[in-house]
Amino acid sequence: MDEPFELIRRAVELLPADVTAENGRTIADVHDWIRYTEWEMALDVLIEIADVHPAPIAFWALLTEVSRQLYLDSTRRWCEWRGWEARHGTIRATLTLADADGGGRNTSFAGDGQLRPLWDIGTRTADGHPDLRVARLWVEFTPSLGPGETASVRLAPLRPEHWRHLKLGDVLTMYEAKLPVALAEVIELLPPRT
Repeated sequence: MDEPFELIRRAVELLPADVTAENGRTIADVHDWIRYTEWEMALDVLIEIADVHPAPIAFWALLTEVSRQLYLDSTRRWCEWRGWEARHGTIRATLTLADADGGGRNTSFAGDGQLRPLWDIGTRTADGHPDLRVARLWVEFTPSLGPGETASVRLAPLRPEHWRHLKLGDVLTMYEAKLPVALAEVIELLPPRT
């Protein structure tokens, strides 16, 4: 099994040399962290760069393995998620949970992609009912989301091909236990990066 250094070096080779993260960090910064054997810092910079410059599936597989070897469980899950998006495409939305008084949930949920609610994505069954579909949910920029709160989210459908009809501005309804508990407006759709 390759060491983190080798895996990071291979991930760097999958990116153009001149890419820059939103905060100004570059591949040169990754090389600096490698020189100091700061694998976690090098990994963080690569993730930041890939937030701006689309990275291939192999890149995310390498970063997932580095995270696993460094016992960085939340980073590993994020890299796995991003690898899934590279393979299947990205659906981002603004999600607003109903408050408890409005029929929503009573507690917050962890935003790390483990919640798998049902979604009304606008398709119907033969008898005219909503054809609910499963998608995992990742909440951006916060570890959890509670009743009445709004956040940007990423969706990972169980069957991505059933979601290909979505357009920017479409409104989706999130269900839990057969009850509608949130609305999400699609704000970004990115195709797979094969």
